[in-house]
Amino acid sequence: MKLLNNAVSASVVAVIFLLIVPLPTPLLDFMFITNLTLSFVILLTTMYIKESLEFSIYPSILLITTLFRLALNVSSTRKILTNGGYAGEVVKTFGEYVVQGDVIVGLIIFLIIVLVQFLVITKGSERVAEVSARFTLDAMPGKQMAIDADLSSGLIDEQMARERRSKIQREADFFGAMDGATKFVKGDAIMSLVTTFINLVGGVIIGFITHVGTFSEIMQIYSIATVGDGLMSQVPSLLISVATGMIVTRSASESNLNEDVATQFLSQPMVLIMASIAMFMLIFIGFPKAQVITMSVILMTLGIVLMRRGSPRALAAEAAAEGPMVTEEVTNEVAFYKNIDNVYNLLNVDQVSMEFGYSLIPLVDEASGGSFVDRVVMFRKQFAQEMGMVFPSVRLKDSGQLNPNQYAINIKGEQVAQGEVLVDHYLALMPEEGDNSVDGIETVEPAFGIPAKWISEDKRVKAELVGYTLIDPTSVIITHLSEVVKAHAYELLNRQEVNNILTNLRKTNEAIVNDTVPAIVSVGGLQKILCNLLREGVPIRDIETILETLADYGASVKDIDMLTEYVRQSLRRTITHRFAEAGQLKVISLDANIENQIMGAVKKVDSGSYLALDPLTIQNIITATTREVDKIRDLVQVPIILTSPIVRIYFKKLVDQVYLNAVVLSFNEIDTDVKIQALGNISV
Repeated sequence: MKLLNNAVSASVVAVIFLLIVPLPTPLLDFMFITNLTLSFVILLTTMYIKESLEFSIYPSILLITTLFRLALNVSSTRKILTNGGYAGEVVKTFGEYVVQGDVIVGLIIFLIIVLVQFLVITKGSERVAEVSARFTLDAMPGKQMAIDADLSSGLIDEQMARERRSKIQREADFFGAMDGATKFVKGDAIMSLVTTFINLVGGVIIGFITHVGTFSEIMQIYSIATVGDGLMSQVPSLLISVATGMIVTRSASESNLNEDVATQFLSQPMVLIMASIAMFMLIFIGFPKAQVITMSVILMTLGIVLMRRGSPRALAAEAAAEGPMVTEEVTNEVAFYKNIDNVYNLLNVDQVSMEFGYSLIPLVDEASGGSFVDRVVMFRKQFAQEMGMVFPSVRLKDSGQLNPNQYAINIKGEQVAQGEVLVDHYLALMPEEGDNSVDGIETVEPAFGIPAKWISEDKRVKAELVGYTLIDPTSVIITHLSEVVKAHAYELLNRQEVNNILTNLRKTNEAIVNDTVPAIVSVGGLQKILCNLLREGVPIRDIETILETLADYGASVKDIDMLTEYVRQSLRRTITHRFAEAGQLKVISLDANIENQIMGAVKKVDSGSYLALDPLTIQNIITATTREVDKIRDLVQVPIILTSPIVRIYFKKLVDQVYLNAVVLSFNEIDTDVKIQALGNISV
């Protein structure tokens, strides 16, 4: 295996030696045949791949094969000039077959082959590779943003995102390499003309010096050798040039070139029938009847057969469109609701539902190519991994009460959020530099309230180049839905879902479930504790640690809020990782005097405890908090306030009246490995 791994390196070194070391004619013949075989293999490989990256080593192969051909040119030229025009049987056979006694015709045919390769195939491949490299590089930012949007919405996981980013980078590297590698083919064609001139002129001169024969004999000998050597170089070079054109013009597909041609070229039977009729008409202007009628009959037969059977593309579309047949349709609404069970169905309230204006239906309808349902499924998976609960299915329906471009998100039957998107536009978030050169429809990003623009498809490339972040309409809606679900997760966690979580835990740790629920805490009590955690954005994935903590404190502590605080302290690693950035926590501290005032105002009753502060004190604390939070507004996205453990729950309830997104943590909830940076202090 190691020998095979080093075979390419050894072959390149051997090719270098071919430029210097003379080869015996039998070995030179074998090298010519090897070169021709390798060219055929490369050409067929490019025809059977589905996308260019499946043959990503092609630029390097192109360099090696070009070097191999040049080395063979040098070796054959050495033989022609030093061996009386004889460079092996392969060169002789090729030359005699093409020349066939007429030197001028042979040289003209050779020149035509070289020019076809140089001016048509190589030039076209070079241009396609150049444009592909340019557009691939220009499209990289947009593709990266699309991956980030899919990742944030849960459509893909981190591993898939890394793979897609790697593929984009490899595409850019490949087409960039192909842009330069096509110059090898172009240079090879030029070098073939130079070598041909040297072989012919140099051979004639040497023939006269060595007195090989008369002028006609010398021309016959060296012209055959020249044409044969040139063709043995140009035929493989032509095959490689065609392969280069194949690979740079090959777009990503689910099939190889043969299958695509069979499917797409034969997808319109009527085209073949019309072409058959047009070909038949050529008889009347003098074209040979036998050949024209043969081609016309072939086209007509093929077109009729395909029309009767159905084209491959039509059959595929028909198979995809087939679905279950509707066996019964209820046309009478009164008859439907005579069944009282159907009336009771109206009382059901969907936990999560979405309504769409009619313009947005194509985004949701899978039959129209919409991917919204798949995106919701992937977000549910991501949310379960992140927060530790599975939110219920999202009911989707159209609504005539919304504007055509509007959508609404409902929680338990009531609307909690609304947004508007344009189906044929992209949501563009302005870059940090503030470049406002791209025209669009001013709007606000619905999930985070960021100023944005809706831009049309024709301005997409310009927006990407100046640094705008572009988000497609489906991703905008999914992102909005994800933020709404996260904010209302505590409302969606019902007792049925708690039982599902406990059932799942029993598979790995049945003892802790049986010892804790319902012996120490009921399912309802556990639900309230979990809801308290979700309300403040604390994941409940580590349900085992939560039950362990409740088993330790639940027997003596009955206050749900206090039990929640003990659980939060047990989840300190989870809380720290969720709110810390790069091992650092930027916080605002709470003055000891305020903490003493709060603790002095706590009143305990049988059902728990509450805060009894006078309105003036509450106003002073809120004013001081507002002042400090406004100071760090530009430094942090979400303000974090640090308090002592016993004060945290009461201060959180107090600050929620003003800052719903403020995070209040206690010292006992922060991991010891994290550095705390105080950005301010709340004091009255």
